[in-house]
Amino acid sequence: MHMADALISPAIGGTLWAVSGGLIVFCARKVKQSARDNLVPLMGILGAFVFAAQMINFSIPGTGSSGHLGGGLLLTLLLGPYAAFLVITSVLTIQAFFFADGGLLALGCNIFNLGFFPAFVAYPLVYRVIAKDQHGTLRAKVATLLAAIVGLQLGALCVVLETLVSNISELQIATFTLMMLPIHLAIGIVEGVATLAVIAVIARARPEALFISSAEQRSGRLQPVFIGLAVATLMIGGLGSWFASTHPDGLEWSLAKVTGNEDVTGEEIGIHKTLSEFQGKTALLPDYGFKTDGGENKTAEASGNQQEPWPSVNAGTSLSGITGGVLTLALACLIGLVLRLGGNSGSRQ
Repeated sequence: MHMADALISPAIGGTLWAVSGGLIVFCARKVKQSARDNLVPLMGILGAFVFAAQMINFSIPGTGSSGHLGGGLLLTLLLGPYAAFLVITSVLTIQAFFFADGGLLALGCNIFNLGFFPAFVAYPLVYRVIAKDQHGTLRAKVATLLAAIVGLQLGALCVVLETLVSNISELQIATFTLMMLPIHLAIGIVEGVATLAVIAVIARARPEALFISSAEQRSGRLQPVFIGLAVATLMIGGLGSWFASTHPDGLEWSLAKVTGNEDVTGEEIGIHKTLSEFQGKTALLPDYGFKTDGGENKTAEASGNQQEPWPSVNAGTSLSGITGGVLTLALACLIGLVLRLGGNSGSRQ
C-alpha cells in the first residue's frame, strides 16, 4: 500500500507531509518521557524485522493479487503507539529513499496511512476496548484480528480519498474503492493472524516485552527477544524474500483492475520530476534489486524474463533485505537514542 507520486498532487503531498511531521514531533516528545530502559534497542530490532517482513508478499488466493505485513499494529503492541509511529516512519523512509518503494512526495501519505491508523485508531479504539489490557486470551486474539483489519481498511480508504482529492489521475474512484477495500480486507486478515503468531511467540518467551506489561516488567532484560528477532530478520530478509509472491500488491492490483496498468504514470513535471530524479540518485537498490546501467532494477527484469541468472536475482534481493534491515535498525535506534538522551538531559536541568 505504498503510494506512488503519480497519484498525489503537490498540495495533498505537502499537507500530509506536514500532518505526518506534526505527528512525528508529538510522538518524539512522548518517547522522551518514556521510562522504558530497553526501548531504544527494541525500536531498532523491531524496525529491522518489520522492514524484512514487508519484503515477503503473500498471494491472495483466487485474486491474482498479493499483500504483505504492514507491521503497524505489531509495533504498537510491543512498543506503544508513540514509539511505533516513529519506527514505521523509519521503515518507510528507508524504503522510499534507498529502495524507491513509494514516492517521496507521497511519503507523508504513506507514513500517515500505514502508521497513524494502527497506532492511534485501531489500537486504542478497537484493540484496547476489546482486549482490556490482556494478552493470550480469546478476547485479546479477537481484538488483534479486528484491529489489524480496521487499521488496514482505514489506510486503504485513505489512499482512495487522497487520490480523489488530488484529482491528478483519471481513475474511476468508485471502482477503485470497490477494488481497494475488499482486497485489503483479505490482507488485513492475514496481517492479523501473522501479528497474533509473532506476539504469541514473544509473549511466551518474554511477556515483559509487551507494551501492556507493567513499568517494572518493561524494564527487564530482553536479550532472547533481541536475538530471536535478529535471527528472524536475517532469515526473512536474506532468504525468505526469495520466495515472495510475484503478484501485484493490493494497490497495484486495484490500479490494474481500474486502468489495465499496475502503475499510474503521467508526464513528470515540476515537483514530481524533481523528486523522481532525486529518488533515482538516492535509491541504491531500486525495487530491492541491482541497478542496470540505465538505472533500472536489474533484479526485477531478471525475475520477469530470465535474462539474468537466478543467483544474481537472489543476491540482489538478499542484499536489499539485509541492507534495508541494517539501515532501518540504525535509523530507529538513532532516533530513539537522540530522544532518550534529550529527555534525560532535560530532566537533569
